[in-house]
Amino acid sequence: MLRIEKLNKRYGDRLVLQDLNFSIAEGEVYGLLGPNGAGKTTTINIICDLLRADSGTIYIEGKSVCQATKKLIGIAPQENLLYQSLTCRENLEFFARIYGLSKSERVEQVNHCLEAVNLVERANSPVETLSGGMQRRLSVAIALVHQPKLVILDEPTTGLDIEARYELWELIRQLKSQGITTLLTTHLLEEAERLCQRIGILKEGKLLAEGTLTELQQLIPAQEIVMVQTADEAGAIARAQQQGFIPRYYGRDLAFWIPEHLELKDMIERFDGITLSSISRQPIRLEHIYVEVTGSQSDFLKC
Repeated sequence: MLRIEKLNKRYGDRLVLQDLNFSIAEGEVYGLLGPNGAGKTTTINIICDLLRADSGTIYIEGKSVCQATKKLIGIAPQENLLYQSLTCRENLEFFARIYGLSKSERVEQVNHCLEAVNLVERANSPVETLSGGMQRRLSVAIALVHQPKLVILDEPTTGLDIEARYELWELIRQLKSQGITTLLTTHLLEEAERLCQRIGILKEGKLLAEGTLTELQQLIPAQEIVMVQTADEAGAIARAQQQGFIPRYYGRDLAFWIPEHLELKDMIERFDGITLSSISRQPIRLEHIYVEVTGSQSDFLKC
C-alpha cells in the first residue's frame, strides 16, 4: 500500500531524514515511533505531498506521490482542525465537499462516518460542546469521509483521559478489521504495543529498528526483566553481574536483564545476602526496546 524508498530531507545544515525506507502492507496498522525531532512529522508531510523530499520516492498503491495521490490519503493531525461553531454533520459535509463527493455520496458517507465513530446522537451538536475524546473521534471521521486507502493518525490520543483513549483504541481496531491501512504515530508505547502489527523506531531521521513486537524483543538478550528495590544497589549490581544478569536503570528503577526464566524463589536466592525491599518480574516491553534502540541511556539508563 505504502512504500518509502531512500527518503532524504534537509533543513539547512540539519539532515532530518536519512535514507528512510519502510513499507506498509494493505490493511496493516503500522506504528512509527520516535522522540520529538525524529522526523515523523516531516515524513507525514512528504507522504501527503505537503513537502518535497530532497531525494527518494514514496509510492501509494504503486503511484508516486503527487497531487492525485492526496485523495488516497486521510489524515487526522495532532491538532483537531475542526470548525467549533459547526455541528459534527456540518463539519463532515464541509470536508466531503472539499474532496469532491457528490450530494448522494456526501449523505451516505457522512451518515456512515458518524456511525463508525459513534457520534450519531451528537450529529447536530456544535463541535464546541463535545468532549476532547468526541472531537478526536470526529477528526478520525473526517479523515475517513472520502474513503481513503491510507489513514494517517498523528498522535491521536495525546491529551485524552484513559476512557477516551480506550474509545479511540477500539475505533482503530475497527479500522483494522475493515482492512483500512493505517499509519499511526504515538508517544504512548502501550498504544503501539496494543494496536500495531509492526513498529518502526525512528531517530534523527534514521529507522533504527523495525518489526513485530516479537521480532523487536529479540534485540534484547534476555528472557525477562526483573525490577528490584534495595538500599544496596551497588551490591545488587555486583551480585547480578556474577550471575550473568545485565543491569539497567529505567529512570531511577534498577532492573536486570535475565537470560533465562527463573522461579521467584530461585531469583531471590541469587541475591542471598542482599537486602531487597521488593522484587518483581515483567516481560520485555516496547518501552525497554525503545529506550535501548534510541540510545536514551543518558536520560533513562545507567550501565
